[in-house]
Amino acid sequence: MADTDTKRRTETVLKTAKPPLHKVILFNDDYTPREFVVRLLKAEFRVPEAQANAIMLTAHTKGACVVAVFTREIAEEKATRATEFAQQHGYPLLFGTEPED
Repeated sequence: MADTDTKRRTETVLKTAKPPLHKVILFNDDYTPREFVVRLLKAEFRVPEAQANAIMLTAHTKGACVVAVFTREIAEEKATRATEFAQQHGYPLLFGTEPED
C-alpha cells in the first residue's frame, strides 16, 4: 500500500551575502608633488602609471577621486597605509573611505 501521508520537503538554499564595498578616496592638497602621488598610487594600489596619473589629475582638478573599491577592511587598511606613507615623507596627502552606493 502506498504511503498517502507524504509531506513535501522544501529545500532551503542559503546564499552568503556579499560584503558591502567601500571606496578609497584620494583628497587633493596643494603641497604634495604630483610625482609622489603617482608613485604612491602605483605602489599601494598596484595601478599602472597611466591610471595613477589619471587618478591624480582627477583629484587635482575636482578635489577628490575614487582610487579603488574594496571590502571595508581592505579599503580602510589601504587608505591608512597610504596616508601614513605620505606623512612619513612629510606630505599632508589624505586618503579616506566611504561606503559604495
